[in-house]
Amino acid sequence: MIDDIDRRILFLLQKDGRMTVTALASAVGLTVAPCHRRLKDLEADGVITGYRALVDAPRIGLGFQALVFVTLKDRQNMRTFEDEVEAIPEITEASRLFGEPDFLLKVMAADLPGYQKFYDEVLIGLAGVEKLTSTIVMKSLKGAGELPL
Repeated sequence: MIDDIDRRILFLLQKDGRMTVTALASAVGLTVAPCHRRLKDLEADGVITGYRALVDAPRIGLGFQALVFVTLKDRQNMRTFEDEVEAIPEITEASRLFGEPDFLLKVMAADLPGYQKFYDEVLIGLAGVEKLTSTIVMKSLKGAGELPL
């Protein structure tokens, strides 16, 4: 179970994952050693699953986003489909849904022709796919971000 101090640590790290342990300790009212121990415990317990940089997709040539709803023919290919999706870098988010459709994928591409090529060469070939429905993202208002702590 995490307590209020752990929640504060998590809140601050979501805002700035590069925050030093010294600054973090000061912000949550601990000395460095106990703060470092809490941080290591949160990592060891799998509460903190990693650290990464947030990259502006259009600035690196990935200005096109599509949301793809996927319906599978049957459940026999579910695990294979999931494994294939996890291995494809252009699919940046994937969620298994209740009911139909079965999955929601977020796909990044350079532009519409790039997405069309990815659709034709990759998406339609995924295991067990019966139906794909794409919608183009007009504007991203909020990304996969911070959890409400």
